[in-house]
Amino acid sequence: MIQSMTGYGRATATCKGKKIHVEIKSLNSKTLDLSTRIAPLYREKEMEIRQTITARLIRGKVDFSIWIEKDAATDATPINTALVENYYRQIKDIAAATGIPEPEDWFLTLLRMPDVTAKSDVEELDDEEWDVAGKAIDEAIDALIGFRNQEGAALERKFTEKIDNIAALLKSIEPYEKARVEKIKARIVEGLKTIPDVEYDKNRLEQELIYYIEKLDISEEKQRLANHLAYFRETMKENGGQGKKLGFIAQEMGREINTTGSKSNNAEMQNIVVKMKDELEQIKEQVLNAL
Repeated sequence: MIQSMTGYGRATATCKGKKIHVEIKSLNSKTLDLSTRIAPLYREKEMEIRQTITARLIRGKVDFSIWIEKDAATDATPINTALVENYYRQIKDIAAATGIPEPEDWFLTLLRMPDVTAKSDVEELDDEEWDVAGKAIDEAIDALIGFRNQEGAALERKFTEKIDNIAALLKSIEPYEKARVEKIKARIVEGLKTIPDVEYDKNRLEQELIYYIEKLDISEEKQRLANHLAYFRETMKENGGQGKKLGFIAQEMGREINTTGSKSNNAEMQNIVVKMKDELEQIKEQVLNAL
């Protein structure tokens, strides 16, 4: 089944009063192009996160983000009670010793003192929280892969439609191909009749006609194109990661269609070739999105 490289996934988990948010999105790219935005607490796990994403997504331009939303009640900056009491005693002692009046607003004075409301940024990641975060990451990747599968199914339907159209157009060439031989022969004979007093060897004329018609024969091109169409269908049924292969097959299909057009020497056949090229061009545009 085809997977698209376009996808989006999001997950949220809760642990110790925190909300852990994970978001991941991808677009088409020739290789895996991964950029990450990771909350400081999880930076030590960056290599592990990258390995997980690389193993599961294979290819695409991927943007990954993980951040923490803390509950206001638990995230409030703590007041250092012991330090407040220490400052209070010192100020009272100084006031008593020097005769300087004590502050009228003790709270305002004490809360302005150094480090009373200082918050420690040192936070360690424990196994419990990382287990929760890891599951959220897997959930977001699962959602993105589900999105890719859904988009891939749409791509497969589109490719099947275009391959069917090319196959039908290829079959529609046959009547014109057979009639073309007689037209070529009649045109040459009529041309010879317009030349007065000309004599020609009919056997030699037949030989020349055979040589000329063989140069315009498209049997091999038709067969190869039919084989490429069948191979394209088979490849679509393979497990993910066949986008590049489908692109190569589409290139080979283009070569056979172009050669058929150059050999057609018939207006109706050339019109059919133009239609096949149009169908193939739509395949080439969409195959860039296939994983």
